[in-house]
Amino acid sequence: MFGYYFRLGVRSLRRNPALTALMILTLAVGVAASVSTLTILHMMSSDPIPQKSSRLFVPLLDPGNPEDYAPGDEPQDIQITYQDAQNMLKSGQGVRRTALYGLQAPVQPPRTDISPFNMTGLAPTRDFFAMLDVPFINGQAWTEQDDARGADVVVLGRDIAEKLYGSADPVGKRLTLLGAPFTVVGVTDKWMALPRFYRLAGGVRYGEGEEFFIPLATAIRHEVTHNGNMSCSSNSGAGFAARLTSECTWITAWFETAAASDRADLQTWLDNYAAEQRKLGRLKRNAPNRLFNVPEWLEYTKVVGKDSKLQTWLAFGFLVLCLVNTVGLLLAKFSVRASEIGVRRALGASRGEIFRQFLIETSVVGLVGGLLGLVLAFGALGLIAMQGKQTAAVAHMDWQMLILTFLMSVGAAILAGLLPTWRACQVTPAIQLKSQ
Repeated sequence: MFGYYFRLGVRSLRRNPALTALMILTLAVGVAASVSTLTILHMMSSDPIPQKSSRLFVPLLDPGNPEDYAPGDEPQDIQITYQDAQNMLKSGQGVRRTALYGLQAPVQPPRTDISPFNMTGLAPTRDFFAMLDVPFINGQAWTEQDDARGADVVVLGRDIAEKLYGSADPVGKRLTLLGAPFTVVGVTDKWMALPRFYRLAGGVRYGEGEEFFIPLATAIRHEVTHNGNMSCSSNSGAGFAARLTSECTWITAWFETAAASDRADLQTWLDNYAAEQRKLGRLKRNAPNRLFNVPEWLEYTKVVGKDSKLQTWLAFGFLVLCLVNTVGLLLAKFSVRASEIGVRRALGASRGEIFRQFLIETSVVGLVGGLLGLVLAFGALGLIAMQGKQTAAVAHMDWQMLILTFLMSVGAAILAGLLPTWRACQVTPAIQLKSQ
């Protein structure tokens, strides 16, 4: 019986083609708007590295001013000092450790047809690449010796490597960066986790997709400041090295443990470390020392802002408006079929059968609207991705969003069709037969 009603629903698309087209287009636009914004919110808030996010931890200390501190206050900065970062790198905790900060650097392209420009990148230690499972298409990460001596080596992202060198393998070639010749040691592949990790890496906002990586010690040696504001940048009278040993909070540290259950041991070490630093007079605020895994850090740093969530609610509001319009169109479509319903009822069809028939017909409308909405959603996400490479990584629809699109479109059509279908079931056969 379902197959029969489904075939009737397909054939009903040819009835009142103008009304049918309006319903399909209304549902498609509402679904496309909702799914596009929901997809971006989903990608921005999802776990960037689910295979090991429960084993990656960022420590949070509070080296702020004790004078304006009250118990329960949040830290003044989500980053730690350079001195704390160095101590954590030397601690031996976990299986891997890294410290990093975001930066911008001028680059002199090797090609004469490209003008000098600034690149956005990260200055981590070598363990960063293994901790985050960064994929390489050419070369590899720099060595531990490069980390130790602050060598002038650079790992390029795929986009910037293609921009500078085309399809050629740039590994081993020289690139003028920060006014000095750097040797390219590797090229990373496109990596969905990277744009969100820029934000995770201590409040640095999304890069332009032209990522590069240089050793932390190299960035310090070249006196490259944070891609933002250093809390002690006003101390202009001190040299760069002096400012690093002061209470500048501009670096993020990460630990990778062998298992998620090692979190308690890492927390104990962090508490002991903080107690030791308080005795030395460095940490003056008696704030709790916390560890965050990746999902917790995403939530704590509010990677998905309130504006994005508001846009999602507005998109759902637009879908509701589309549903209201669809209800009116379905009422108009079903009202002209009153005589048909009267004849079917007179021939023995029950109200339940009429209800199922018309509800399946509205589902067919929703299915077609969903297909069109899916096309429109892909188009919208494509336009968003064209606005900048930093948005391409989040303007991506996965299989979960594909399923949601169909469920949303069919569900919206069924919801919109409940009242018109119920009204259709109330047709009195005798009145319709008499009028005919």
